Amino acid sequence: MAGILDLLNSDLGKTIISGVSGSTGTDQDKTSSVLTMALPVLMKAMERNASTPEGAQGLMGALSNKHDGSILDNLGGLFGGGVDEEVKTDGSKILGHILGSKQQGVEQVIGQKSGLDAGSVGNILKVAAPILMGVLGKQSRQKNVSSQNDLTGLLGGLLGGNDTQNEQSFLEKILDADGDGSVIDDVAGMVLGGAKKKGGLGGLLGGLFGK
Repeated sequence: MAGILDLLNSDLGKTIISGVSGSTGTDQDKTSSVLTMALPVLMKAMERNASTPEGAQGLMGALSNKHDGSILDNLGGLFGGGVDEEVKTDGSKILGHILGSKQQGVEQVIGQKSGLDAGSVGNILKVAAPILMGVLGKQSRQKNVSSQNDLTGLLGGLLGGNDTQNEQSFLEKILDADGDGSVIDDVAGMVLGGAKKKGGLGGLLGGLFGK
């Protein structure tokens, strides 16, 4: 299965990046950097939430109802007239639910790495979160996801499996960011250190951060 970062390199991904960039008034390259860092973090957080029966049930409920993938059928309309406030409000709720108290720390870390302030990162994520849920909803329909195991398998597959520790610990580290700033250096060191292995999320993030 293609991973979430392959999605960003696809035509759909390019539409999402340019649309989110246009609707938030953020530079397209920076928007791309933010999404490349943020989507795996959001997926990892969802995977963590889905590791409990209640969390899995809540996520499956959302994917089978509101977030069934239909948002992807009309991205032109979504971005064409400017993203409406309802989508952003929904995105804000999704982020709060997925990241909880970590949201601020995550936005700060990604902001520092992408050269944007945390508020701009937050705006990008608010628009991107409902779209990410739509991608998951579509995938879960195609794969007939009906149990907690199916769901964690889907999320793990999109994350590209657990093949390298660096990627996992990088994501864990960002999720455990408490906003005090000190984690930034650890994350940078870890990712740049992990970038020697080209390919995979570590290499990709290393390339991003190593500019």
